[in-house]
Amino acid sequence: MDLKLAVLIDGDNIPSAYVKEMMAEIAKYGNPTIKRIYGDWTRPNLSRWKNLLLENAITPIQQYGYTKGKNATDSAMIIDAMDILYSEKVNGFCLVSSDSDFTRLATRLREAGMKVFGIGEKKTPEPFIVACDKFIYIEILKNQSDESESELPKSKASQKSDVDKITPKEIKLISSTISDLADDDGWAFLGEVGNLLQKKQPNFDSRNYGFQKLTPLIKSTKKFEIEQRENPKGRFKLIYVKNR
Repeated sequence: MDLKLAVLIDGDNIPSAYVKEMMAEIAKYGNPTIKRIYGDWTRPNLSRWKNLLLENAITPIQQYGYTKGKNATDSAMIIDAMDILYSEKVNGFCLVSSDSDFTRLATRLREAGMKVFGIGEKKTPEPFIVACDKFIYIEILKNQSDESESELPKSKASQKSDVDKITPKEIKLISSTISDLADDDGWAFLGEVGNLLQKKQPNFDSRNYGFQKLTPLIKSTKKFEIEQRENPKGRFKLIYVKNR
């Protein structure tokens, strides 16, 4: 059963260019039944959002900046989120912002049993990232959009501009996760490894490193053994991994 999601977007803090890709990503995790974006719509810098809101059925919420230097949008989003929580109309939230001010909100929603997804730029502070169940970088959605729109070989270099390199830190994380789940022979089911990686590090995503799936990422490191096994319940083979 799909999660019913409330999508709350901080219009002051998120670029509008990839809203379609963002909504397509959100649809992977649930049904966005509530879609709202917050900002002061009298300001010219938010005008680029207006057509996109109609195309994606996102409701704009007007929030005037009453005091210079104070972000009234944050407060409006937080109040609405709590109202939606108590309405019991959804069982998950997607908070779209790169602002650490939503850290406590994400924590509170998870305490109430909500699934919380975060979407923001790579500049997003770590506390907000780890407060979510899963955090997706907008830059990755940008890369995917560039790849789908461009057929020219020369575009490949630019596609890699936002891709991170796999470091010993990531390899250690994968290795320790495999050890946590391994059977007596050292093998762990890749699906369970992926789930635990997400719990340990909500922003862990194979797409951050230029891979669409976890299996090719693990293969690329040459640090792990991979084995395919027959699936007695289906036609797709099961993948198991082991530390070398």
